[in-house]
Order: sequence, then C-alpha cells, then structure tokens
Amino acid sequence: MPQKFLALIAGKISEVVASVTSAGAADSGKIPALDSTGRLDQSVMPSGIGASTKTLTAFEALAAGDFVNEFLDSGTLKVRKADATAAGKEADGYVLAAVTLGGSATVYPLSGSNTQLATLTVGSTYYLGTTAGGVTATPPSGTGNFVQKLGKAVSTTELIVSANDPYYLA
Repeated sequence: MPQKFLALIAGKISEVVASVTSAGAADSGKIPALDSTGRLDQSVMPSGIGASTKTLTAFEALAAGDFVNEFLDSGTLKVRKADATAAGKEADGYVLAAVTLGGSATVYPLSGSNTQLATLTVGSTYYLGTTAGGVTATPPSGTGNFVQKLGKAVSTTELIVSANDPYYLA
C-alpha cells in the first residue's frame, strides 16, 4: 500500500502519495517512499551513493537472479550467463531483472545481495552451478569444471554475495 501524507498545496490541505522513484529535478521537494524490497530506489540516491552497477548489452536472454560473465564480443563488453563448466565463463556479477537478448542489463558486482533466487536453503553456502546462470549448494566436481563460491543464503530467495576467485578441477 502506498504511503500517503497531508500537504498544504495552493492553500488547501491535500493527500499526496510518497514517490518510490525519482525523475530528477522535476521531483524536487517530494517525500520518498521505500520500494517493495523495503529499500530506497536507486533513482532517489545522490550520485556516487548506492550499488556500483554496470549497464551492458545482453549476449543472450537473462533471467532475474542469474549470475553473469562479462566478456568482449568483437571489442564490445557484453554479458552472458556464467557457467562452471566453461573456462572463461566465471561469474563477474548478477542481474536482478530479466533481460532479453540484446537488451540493456544492469549488472551488480559480486557483493551485496541477490534477492531474485528461489529454493535456497537458509545458512547454506552456494557456488556457481553447471547450469548456466544458476547456483548450487554442492560444489561442481567434474573434470574441467571450476569451483567459485558465491555466498550464503539468508532466506529461500536471498543470497548474500561474497564471491571468491574460482579454482579449476583437473
């Protein structure tokens, strides 16, 4: 339910809805509200405050919560699903929103909180999975795979990301 408050507008008391997002100067003086995650939206934060994200072109369709790999495609930095079965596809970050092939993906660094996962076990450590973009509570063990710890589950949908460098299995 949106937060509302009373304001004096043109000499009359009126009910006003607090803003979840900001369009910049046009929203000057408005009172912000928390979004559906209980946090302030990035658009209401001052420059330099908030997640250090990158906006990259998606080389393939990405699902919300996918762990992704940044790579050069003909000299252009793009993003694709990370995959523990392929050298050079280590996780560099994650996405919180689905992106279509060729769309602009907001990539979060390997820190913070990936809140778009499902069926996690609270307290378990998770690793990059052998299913592209996914995570697993069991480290990959196949020859040629690599093991990359991604973080610990704090709920069935949220992983606190604290990634380590991967190591390769012979």
